[in-house]
Amino acid sequence: MRDASFIQIFSENSQDSYDNLLQGIKIAESVRLPAIVSNDGFITSHNLEALEILKDEEAYKFIGDFKPAYSVLDIKNPITVNPLALPDSFMEIKKSQALAMAQAKKMIAEIGRNYQEITGRKYGFFREFKLDDAEIAIIVMGSTAETAQIVVDQLRDTGIKAGILSLRVFRPFPKDEIAKTLSKCKAICVMDRADGYSGNGGPLFVEVAAALQRTDLCIISRIYGLGGREINEEMISLIFKDLKKLSENKKVKKFDYVGSA
Repeated sequence: MRDASFIQIFSENSQDSYDNLLQGIKIAESVRLPAIVSNDGFITSHNLEALEILKDEEAYKFIGDFKPAYSVLDIKNPITVNPLALPDSFMEIKKSQALAMAQAKKMIAEIGRNYQEITGRKYGFFREFKLDDAEIAIIVMGSTAETAQIVVDQLRDTGIKAGILSLRVFRPFPKDEIAKTLSKCKAICVMDRADGYSGNGGPLFVEVAAALQRTDLCIISRIYGLGGREINEEMISLIFKDLKKLSENKKVKKFDYVGSA
């Protein structure tokens, strides 16, 4: 789905899933691109936790009425839907999707601010956890971020300046914002719950590495949790251990798997 012009939003927990879904509908309709709201199956989907929801009328008011630019039922203005795209039009179609994706970035920020005014819950491109003075950090998506917070708190108690960037929006990719936020870090690990089969890193790693083109920055890739396999505090601690070595100019594997035989 990465390159299919879908807006992609990731959720840490059930509250995120609910809030992201309402925002996702409004974002998708505002730029006329499809949107995916991701929820970790069997991890957050099968948990029991408190959830704050809007009243139906509040949710409908927030989303608003969708007014399509074209209608397949307008017989006076017929249109063609889903035809084969040949070379004379395909490139223009893909270009228009890219332009809409750029516009989506602005709408995500604006709609996030509007949603915060209603609910008090803040949503941006990502969440920061103790990144202000972090020297080592992981970048991750989904529910793993909450597990990693426990590890970061433990490391902070020992004097290690660790942090987390939990990416919410994968498409459009907020490269400039990520680069600015992580500008003070010495070593970073990108955790991917998918493999890109490049032997170099997962899909998220490739995006982050391109955004963080600093000669003094050490960045590594770790693949984990494929097929829903468990990722626990001990595994994440091992990743931070490698990052600590990197920050001290010691060698570690640039690319590896976590939690596999």
